[in-house]
Amino acid sequence: MIDKEYLLRSIRDIPDFPKPGIVFKDITTLLNDKKAFTMLMEHLEDRYKSYDLDFVAGIESRGFIFGAALATRLGIGFVPVRKKGKLPYTTISEKYALEYGYDEVEIHIDAFRGKNKRVLLIDDLIATGGTAEAAAKLIQKTEQNLVEACFIIELSFLDGRKKLENITKVYSVLEIA
Repeated sequence: MIDKEYLLRSIRDIPDFPKPGIVFKDITTLLNDKKAFTMLMEHLEDRYKSYDLDFVAGIESRGFIFGAALATRLGIGFVPVRKKGKLPYTTISEKYALEYGYDEVEIHIDAFRGKNKRVLLIDDLIATGGTAEAAAKLIQKTEQNLVEACFIIELSFLDGRKKLENITKVYSVLEIA
């Protein structure tokens, strides 16, 4: 059992970043707290060790930290989901809406080394869900079995989970209402 209060206390709030009215959840303080980070990674390993996963896909950039660490603990591969133009080989992409305009995420066309692999999608935080939804759709485009989307923090008042629930199961370690 994880101590959710300890984990929540290990995350620093930065008011008015990146713009006024937003409270940024800074996970660097969780990462440099060895007790918090170890507790979190042990919890994720315990949760997913029986899922028979083939890959963990992590969303740029903080999803790389948790995803790569978890993949290593589970003895499986890691796939980076990157912003457009950051991967060197042939990619496929998925657009998603921003407040004003669009952005895209990409993966290599051969990222999962075949089809029907069991994949966990992970990121540090889900807010409105646009990036996570695009990443989930990318995984589906490559004909993989997206088992679940996992987030360390869910800002539940923004309802981002709803964009994913019609694609895959959603799990959040910590919820901020």
